[in-house]
Amino acid sequence: SASVKDLEKLRKAGFNRISLGVQSANNDILKLIGRRHNWKQVEMAVGAARDAGFDNLSIDLIYGLPSQTKTDWADTLMRAIDLRPEHISCYGLTLEPGTPMYKYHGSPFLPSDDEQADMYLYASDMLEHYGYGQYEISNFAIQDFECRHNLKYWTLGEYLGFGAAAHSCMGGARFSYVKDADRYIIGVMRDLNIVDEYERITPIERASEYIMLGMRTARGIEGGEFTLNYRCDFRPLEETLREFASKGWAYKTEEGRWRFTSSGFLLSNLLIGALLEAQSGSRVAVNPWMKEAFDAEEKTELPPGDEELFRDMYMKGRGREQ
Repeated sequence: SASVKDLEKLRKAGFNRISLGVQSANNDILKLIGRRHNWKQVEMAVGAARDAGFDNLSIDLIYGLPSQTKTDWADTLMRAIDLRPEHISCYGLTLEPGTPMYKYHGSPFLPSDDEQADMYLYASDMLEHYGYGQYEISNFAIQDFECRHNLKYWTLGEYLGFGAAAHSCMGGARFSYVKDADRYIIGVMRDLNIVDEYERITPIERASEYIMLGMRTARGIEGGEFTLNYRCDFRPLEETLREFASKGWAYKTEEGRWRFTSSGFLLSNLLIGALLEAQSGSRVAVNPWMKEAFDAEEKTELPPGDEELFRDMYMKGRGREQ
C-alpha cells in the first residue's frame, strides 16, 4: 500500500527511517498468518521508499511460523538481503493467548524448538556474512544503522515520550501519561495534570536492568562499570559468566566486556535469570561497611506523598486538574 507520493510526503515532513513488517517471503505462509501483502508488494514498497529518498530502511522477519521449514527461512533471508535494507530484525514467533495465532499453540504445523534454534543460528551466521552485524538478540544492521530508538532503552539512556499513554524515563524516575486520548488533549490544552503513573528507580533496580538489558546487546556488561555505578561486587557475576563461557554461551572481549555468543542469545532468558540470581548475592561484598545502608535501602518504601510531590513539581506554575 506504500506509494512514492505518500512516502515523499513523509520524507519531506522529516521522517528518515522506514520499517516494513515483511515477516516472510513465502506467499502461502503470509496468507496462512493473515497478512494482506505478498512478496511482490514488498519489493514494490522497498523501491517506493528508495525513490522517495529514504536511505535508512528496516525489515522485520519472523521465524518459527506455521508450516515454515528451514529451507523457507533460508529463502526468506536471502530475498531480504537482496533488497539491501540497512537493518534487519529476526524475531521468533510468540503465541499470545487471545490472539488469532494462538490457535496454533501445540500444533504439529509449528517448527520444533530445535528447528527454530537452527533457524536463529542460521540467520545470525548468514547476516553476519553479508555485512549485518548483530548488535542485539534479534537485531542486525549495517555499521552505523543500528536502531537508536531501541539502543536508548538497552543502554539505560533517558527518553521523553509525548502523547496519550507515552512513557518516559528521566531524572531517575519512570512516568507515563494518561491513556485516554481525549483526556490527554484536554489536559494539554487546559494546562491540567496528565501524568498517570510515576515510580522512582532504585539503584538495585538499575543494577538489575544493567545486567538484563546489557546482556541483550553485543556490547554486553563490564565489571568496573558495574561496581562503579551500582556499588556491587562483580565477582559472583563473573564466576557465573565463566561457567557460561565453558559451555560456549558467553565470552569476554579483549576490552574486558562479557557478552553472549549466538548460542547464548538463544538461551538468554534462562541465562540472564541466573545472572540476576548471582547479583542478589553480590551487593556490598567489596564494601562491607555499606551493608547497613543497603539493608536500610531495601526496607525503605517511598513516602506516601512522593508521587504527589512529583506531580506538583511537574505542574509547577500550571493549572491543577479539577
